[in-house]
Amino acid sequence: MATESNVALDLVDYERKAREAVMAFWGNRAAARKKQVEAGKVDQGERAGVTGGKNMDGFIALALDIVHANGLAQAEVHQKRAVLTLPGYFRPTKLWDLLVIHKGELIAALELKSQVGPSFSNNFNNRTEEAIGTAHDLWTAYREDAFGKQPRPFVGWLMLVEDAPKSNSPVKDASPHFPVFPEFKGASYLKRYDILCQRLVKEQLYTNAALITSKRGAVATGEYAEMSAMTGLKAFVSAFAGHVAAEAARLE
Repeated sequence: MATESNVALDLVDYERKAREAVMAFWGNRAAARKKQVEAGKVDQGERAGVTGGKNMDGFIALALDIVHANGLAQAEVHQKRAVLTLPGYFRPTKLWDLLVIHKGELIAALELKSQVGPSFSNNFNNRTEEAIGTAHDLWTAYREDAFGKQPRPFVGWLMLVEDAPKSNSPVKDASPHFPVFPEFKGASYLKRYDILCQRLVKEQLYTNAALITSKRGAVATGEYAEMSAMTGLKAFVSAFAGHVAAEAARLE
């Protein structure tokens, strides 16, 4: 008769670390804008806040802690651009944000994305198409043994979106030939991201997809919010920690 494991997952005080990551996110954006202004190289609009890079590094640190705390301290965790590519099926390679490899097997691949205002419409569509295409490419490559014969890796997608009036406001859509799904009618961009994350997981495109929201003023507090339990950060870190622990036990 099977018995339940008494080994609890270590979620590494993720709420505190997430707040630190949010503070770093807004702080790094502000620092990048300030640096470009001082250098006399000002990008248009919000681009100045993202071209400096490193905005989501706090969440990468959180993922690293989960890997180390749940049995894979010896795994190869790649976060430098030169070693973040995986083979694709529809394209030669895809650059990821974080890769975890242990004993020659791909344990996890993570995408960490963000979006701030004032423009949300085009960026939402671009993020959606990118997320779907990236996952479909990876799983097709996996089917064709691009990573060798191995169990399915954890594939995660984490999105931070600015909590702002324009991301919370109802959005109208024009679909003259066929009706859009009712859940999208009048849905804000934050609600649409929540639906996207839920469906990315439901369709098994990602092992888990998380959405967190934050106001710009959170640079001082790290405050963030979630749209639903299904797409919340706890679900993401729990699934990730569980996968890491299972792979650690399998490969020990």
